[in-house]
Amino acid sequence: MASPPRNGRLALQALVIGAIALGMVAIAIVAGVDLIATSERIVTGLYPPEAVTVQGEQIRDLYTIVFLIAVAIFFLVEGLILWTVLRYRRRPEDVTLPAQTHGNAIAEVVWTVVPTLIVAFLFVISWQTLNTVEVVSADPQTRVKAVAGQFQWTFEYLDASGENTVYTQLLPAGEDGGLVLPAGRTVQLSLESPDVIHAFYVPQFLFKRDVVPGRINVFEITINEEDAGQTFRGQCAELCGAGHRLMLFDVHAYAPADYDAWLDQKIAEANASPPPAPSGAPSGAPSGGPSGPPAGPALAVTALSLAFQPIALQAPADAPFKIDFDNQDPTIPHNVAIHEGSPTGPEVFKGEIFPGPAKKTYDVPPLPAGAYAFICTVHPSMTGTLTVN
Repeated sequence: MASPPRNGRLALQALVIGAIALGMVAIAIVAGVDLIATSERIVTGLYPPEAVTVQGEQIRDLYTIVFLIAVAIFFLVEGLILWTVLRYRRRPEDVTLPAQTHGNAIAEVVWTVVPTLIVAFLFVISWQTLNTVEVVSADPQTRVKAVAGQFQWTFEYLDASGENTVYTQLLPAGEDGGLVLPAGRTVQLSLESPDVIHAFYVPQFLFKRDVVPGRINVFEITINEEDAGQTFRGQCAELCGAGHRLMLFDVHAYAPADYDAWLDQKIAEANASPPPAPSGAPSGAPSGGPSGPPAGPALAVTALSLAFQPIALQAPADAPFKIDFDNQDPTIPHNVAIHEGSPTGPEVFKGEIFPGPAKKTYDVPPLPAGAYAFICTVHPSMTGTLTVN
């Protein structure tokens, strides 16, 4: 009995595969799957985030070129494999080996020359992108130093010369913290570490740079003007110890005029004398440091290894008291802030933030009887309880 023609078998197989694919699509539709949205998520997942900097856009363009070349090679190779498997598979009537081919000059030239040309092309465009992204100007519009320590980011805003610090931001995240940058201006970032290797990484910048002890790494970014008003999440992308998970920071993009006003305000606040009163304290109350005889009892609190000791305090109701705060974490800024009810409750007192090792005494105004929590504003995971009675 003669077997069906080879072309007929291939057509039948194609119909079976097509029917299976259509059946799977129909099942997905009946199950309520949004095929368009799912396809978009799959395609988007293969790409990096949308770039918000000029340099990031160039990196994304390079990624797109490499990705498209890789996709073309993938489908070409997989298509040839499938075609070979189907076209030359063994059949019942094949009882002898087919004719063997040893050596093919044309094929060998093609699979040597074509990959060489592709690699050379990728080398050239990668080199061009790298040279563009790595450019560091002699006179950037804004200079900021990011200091990464175990386990804390601090940001120092420098003057035009880059030699003097005009303002230091100790809070790495939040509306009142984080790295504030002007959109539409060239920003030069210097990276320093006093301890171990860290890494500065903001996914939407499409850029990561190591922070190496004993070395100052410098790079520049220009956030797109249309992205002013947005906040981007950053992190340390190098495992740097047990507290690595805490090394998160925010990047706030401001319009140039808003950035100038913000920086002028922060400089004025830093230079103000006396310093502004902590939240919840009466006007003129000091934010930290001894000033005259103690008012009420003194509670001792120590910060060490990103934890408070002790974690339970008691204070008298309706009477002022002091907190003798000893920050023993080198280079890491801490403070003691008191919140009503729980760590996320309303803030009733906020002590001055300062890096360790150092000590300060906070004057806390009278508090009504009740349950309170004390936290570190910089590291909200550092908590304790305060009972006022």
